[in-house]
Amino acid sequence: MFSNLILRNSHRSRKENGLFFSSLVISIVAFYMILSISTQDVMLFLQKMESDAVDKLLLLIPAFYGMTLGILFFLIYFACKYQFERRRHEFGVYLMLGMRRSKLFGMLLAEDFLTSILAMLIGLPVAVVLSEIVSLVTAKLVGMGIIGHQFSLSWSAIEWTLAGFLAIKLTALLILSGRISRQEIGTLLSQPTNRPKKQMPSVIYGLAAICGSVMLAVAYYMAIQGIAWTKVSMMGLTLLLGIVGTMLLFYGMRALIALIVKKGKGNKQLHVFTFRQIQENVIHQSTSMAISSLLILAALCCFGAGVGIAGTNSLSSGHVIDYTFEDHTAEDSSQVLPNIKAALKENGLENQFSELFEMRVGRIRTTEDYDNAYSMDAVMDSLRSLPQSEDRDVLLNNLGYATYPYLICLSDYNRLLELSGKPALQLGEKEAAVYIDTEFTTVSRTAMLNQVLAGQPKVELDGSPIHLTGEVQSVNLVTDRSITLSFALILPDEAFLYYSQGMYDTYVNAVLSEQALDGNSLMTAYLDLNEKLDETGIEYESYLQNIGRQLFYTIASSYITLYLAIVFLVVANTIVGVQFLMSQQKTGRRYQTLIRLGATYETLCQSAGKQITWFMGLPVLVAAVSSLFGVRALFTGILSSRTRGTVSAMLLVSAAMILLLCVIEYIYMRVVKRSSDRYLLTLMQPQREE
Repeated sequence: MFSNLILRNSHRSRKENGLFFSSLVISIVAFYMILSISTQDVMLFLQKMESDAVDKLLLLIPAFYGMTLGILFFLIYFACKYQFERRRHEFGVYLMLGMRRSKLFGMLLAEDFLTSILAMLIGLPVAVVLSEIVSLVTAKLVGMGIIGHQFSLSWSAIEWTLAGFLAIKLTALLILSGRISRQEIGTLLSQPTNRPKKQMPSVIYGLAAICGSVMLAVAYYMAIQGIAWTKVSMMGLTLLLGIVGTMLLFYGMRALIALIVKKGKGNKQLHVFTFRQIQENVIHQSTSMAISSLLILAALCCFGAGVGIAGTNSLSSGHVIDYTFEDHTAEDSSQVLPNIKAALKENGLENQFSELFEMRVGRIRTTEDYDNAYSMDAVMDSLRSLPQSEDRDVLLNNLGYATYPYLICLSDYNRLLELSGKPALQLGEKEAAVYIDTEFTTVSRTAMLNQVLAGQPKVELDGSPIHLTGEVQSVNLVTDRSITLSFALILPDEAFLYYSQGMYDTYVNAVLSEQALDGNSLMTAYLDLNEKLDETGIEYESYLQNIGRQLFYTIASSYITLYLAIVFLVVANTIVGVQFLMSQQKTGRRYQTLIRLGATYETLCQSAGKQITWFMGLPVLVAAVSSLFGVRALFTGILSSRTRGTVSAMLLVSAAMILLLCVIEYIYMRVVKRSSDRYLLTLMQPQREE
């Protein structure tokens, strides 16, 4: 009989508080996902190319794990506290009927153990599936497609997930059940009530809301303009302004609620009661609402920024060539390509490549006056005539150092353009094109320089006049971005050979053949061919390094931010949902009074639904608006100059993620409303007063 009672109580608790049970399942999923990163095949692959960065990332995992344990402990503590507060009367009846306190304590432990076991049985399989999906998605984001993915199951992640989850669950339960079992029967049978809090004049609340709004505006201005990222003290000031501003804003919102109450006179049923309840909840729980809003803001920013960066990662670097070979033993630069072809043929690897072509890069060798080898006064004058802006000033500063540029051979670069599907450059005898690697410019600066180049300005190269024409070029010259030129000139072949005086570096670029890719994923083809090339002694760089770097940043931005966002979102919504349900329970006598006065169940549910919409909607609304600025501020601080040109695309992806999370918030709100409706249904039955 006692075991049946435990089973019934455990089932009823899960049914009546689905929000808390769902939070437990999501917590287990988050634990496993972060702990299993090191055993996934994508991460194992990354360790071959980015071992130092991956090792540093993995060293952070225990810190995230420990931080999450602390956060989720308070989540579980307050959620369990709500469950126990809701069952106070039930516990009092058990003790009054003769149940020993030790047996009550054991019953609570057994009920919680069953709930925990069920949560783990649901959460762990879901976590394994989700971790595999995320692993595949991160590989797909950099254009790798199916990469020979193998299923991975981390037993150590399962063990640490179970250990951490059960530890915080047991600790919270021991504290709460101990307190409940020590209380007197009369205390348990009495219904808890809200303690009245002192009201302040409306002017105080209005000033608090205004001050909070101003502080938030200043905080976001400092973050978006980059002021907060200059030093630690400024970042601390920005965070302080944001946190205090949010607290003051929610503290002052009660003035707005009071205004709505005064003007909300109409024929709507329980309108005044509803907004009196809303006003009281805001007064009593403004701090909790502010904290929940900050946590939701953190979740929205993590999701928005992380997915935005990961989703647009491939925009910053195109894949054209697969391998770049070098031969430092060649006496003449013109012999590099024949030597590489001969070495590949000797080792039976010539059929692995469909293209082999030179990329010749040199410097001006017709003069030793490096400070005056090149001048472009006309370009600088045209830039100065443009409207003043940060991009213009940065361009003027960068181009001011371009007095000794690199030179690129036109025919080689045109072959690269052809492979990338772009039109070839057409240059006259006295013409040149500008090359700037994307690492050193942005989309807006490139557009500004293209505007100047449209006029074909005249410049001087070692005293000879030439005209710059066309648009700024930026296709990667070799693989793995081992060459990044801040400024270079693309010259016709004759001019290149003349100004370089035959002293230049030759890189041999290669494209994989269909035979090399036959039946293999891109990663597998690279790994197999790398093993063969390592045996030949040929010096090479492959696109594999570039893939590794992109995939590492994708994982760092998607796994970690996804993990933190899940934790913040679960904690925030559970806190605000549990706070409302506890407050509703403490004001249960008011609903009973309305029932005696003739209020129907549907009317009470509508009133409670409006309260929930306001109570949960305000933190979400403030967080959603703030996240638009927060994500932009994160981009300002964490993006490199090379990727800042894709901010607009990232913001679109981030906005979509923020909208998606707002939908999730709506689902949370519906769950809390269902819990509220079930509680109100219990009040419709006449109850005897003890």
